[in-house]
Amino acid sequence: MMALLQRVRQARVEVAGRVVGEIGAGLLVLLCAERGDGNAQSEKLLAKILKLRIFSDAAGKMNHSLQNLDGSGQIGGLLVVSQFSLAADASGGNRPSFTAAAAPEEGKRLYDYFVAQARLLHPLVQTGEFAADMQVSLVNDGPVTIPLRVLPADGAPS
Repeated sequence: MMALLQRVRQARVEVAGRVVGEIGAGLLVLLCAERGDGNAQSEKLLAKILKLRIFSDAAGKMNHSLQNLDGSGQIGGLLVVSQFSLAADASGGNRPSFTAAAAPEEGKRLYDYFVAQARLLHPLVQTGEFAADMQVSLVNDGPVTIPLRVLPADGAPS
C-alpha cells in the first residue's frame, strides 16, 4: 500500500462541482492499494502517517505530528483521496500500466477500511469519493511532499 503525503495549509476535493471533502492545515493523503495488500498494510501505513513528525516546531524543525500540529495541541486535518495511478509503471513505453494497483473492488474495500480506521484514531478526517472524477486543490505548505509505502507481509513488492 502506498501514499503520497502533502503537508497543506488547506485542501479540498470537488466532484461534479460540489465539495466532498475539505480541510485547513494538515495532510492531504493520496492513497493507493496494490495487489497483495490487506488490512495489515492499511493499519501500518495509517499509524506511520499519524505519527510522522513533519510539522514545524517554534524553531522551524520538523518535530510535530498531525496529532500535535504546532506543539500547542492543535490537531490537523486529514484529507484522504484514492489515487490508483500511484501504482503506475511507465517503464515499458509511453502508456502507463496500472496492473500493480489492486482490483477496483479490493481497492475500494481497502480505501474504506483505511478511512474507517483513520476516523477511529483521528478526529478530523475528510475524504474524496472513490473512483470519481475528482478535482483536488491544495496549498502545499513548505512544500513538504513525502512518499510512503508499506509492503505485503512477505516483503515482496506488490
